[in-house]
Formats: sequence, C-alpha cells, structure tokens
Amino acid sequence: QVHVVESGGGLVQDGGSLRLSCVVSGRSVGHMAWYRQVPGKQRELVAVITSGGNTAYSDFVEGRFTISRDNAKNTAWLQMDNLKPEDTAVYYCAASPRSFPSTRVGSQKYDYWGQGTQGTVSS
Repeated sequence: QVHVVESGGGLVQDGGSLRLSCVVSGRSVGHMAWYRQVPGKQRELVAVITSGGNTAYSDFVEGRFTISRDNAKNTAWLQMDNLKPEDTAVYYCAASPRSFPSTRVGSQKYDYWGQGTQGTVSS
C-alpha cells in the first residue's frame, strides 16, 4: 500500500517562507508534484518534478518557489519564499508510479495523493 504524507505547513506573515515536505512510502515513484486548493476553487498545479530532476512551475510562482526531491528517500520538498496572502491554501503532494516524457502532465496521471497541509499567509 502506498502512503503520501505531507508536512511543513503553518502560519507565516506576508513575505515569509515555508518549506513543505512529502514522503512517499510503499513503492518508488516517477513524477511528483505539488498542488494547492482554496475553498470554492479548483485545485491547481504549483510545481512538478520528474525523477530525473526536470521541473516546471505555474506562472503565479514567479520564481518564489523551488521544488526538489531525493529519489533514494522517495521525498520531495517545496520551498516557498516571499509568500503572499493569496498563497494561502491547502497544499497537496501528488505522485505517479510512472515517469512521462513531458514534465507537465494532467492531474489524472497522479495515482497517489496526500491529505494536504495548510499554509496560511497573513497580511
């Protein structure tokens, strides 16, 4: 059985930083990604990283976030700097058992999802 566990959320002030962690247990994975969702809105991609280390970010990241991973530990991180109140959301880690030629793939490609961790940015 595969488990995905996120940690690292919390409350920070405008301009602050958070570092989210995602640990996958049960099998090795290919693509890993971070998504976020706010109440009343659709879940949106934040960043994705392939098993080879290729990365892609959504436009709203604007160079403020960095996704990384350690394949040996089946772990991914999302370093978020210069946070804004509009970054407030539940952040979800997603993992696929497969790797794909493209870095960006649809959310349906991710078979494994965590329960989410809340990140709140106060103004």
